[in-house]
Amino acid sequence: MQPRIISREAINALPIRRYEGPVSVIAAPHELAPAMADILQETLVGFDTETRPAFRPGESYPPSLAQVATGRAVYLFQVRHAEIAAAVARMLAEERIVKAGVGMADDLKSLKKIVAFHEKSIADVGALAQRHGLKQSGVRNLAGLFLGFRIPKGTKTSNWARQKLSEQQIVYAATDAWACRELYLKFRELGLTI
Repeated sequence: MQPRIISREAINALPIRRYEGPVSVIAAPHELAPAMADILQETLVGFDTETRPAFRPGESYPPSLAQVATGRAVYLFQVRHAEIAAAVARMLAEERIVKAGVGMADDLKSLKKIVAFHEKSIADVGALAQRHGLKQSGVRNLAGLFLGFRIPKGTKTSNWARQKLSEQQIVYAATDAWACRELYLKFRELGLTI
């Protein structure tokens, strides 16, 4: 029987895991083709977005990055470029590819501020967890409960709008998308995707 709750202490005692596979930052339209070729072969991808943090009341920013994890690599799309945002929108509208993430409604709503699309085959792992009676539905808690590792959160509030992302930002962003894909696979194995 899977535990239903995990304490902060229990999470902190778990080993840290980061995504260690290939990562491509898609910063210009000419870099799209190989990424899209890989993604369009998939039936399941992990998905997340990152937005530059706002520190003043009333201040907000559009998403800067859309992360997509396949079984082979993670792609970080800098969506401030219209062509790159349009490619992400095409992938989100692809019915045969399940897009698994946490907090998907917010991610999709913010992306729609920069590009129009009609999403299909969206699987919010956090919502699935809640549907099955779990109170904790964030990526970090779910990774601890279901995958047995801890995802470090240190880079969350960095400037995602930077032209050149730091190595820490790249690893952080890739890990979140990869963890979402891994969580969905685990949920499917446990019969929790219904």
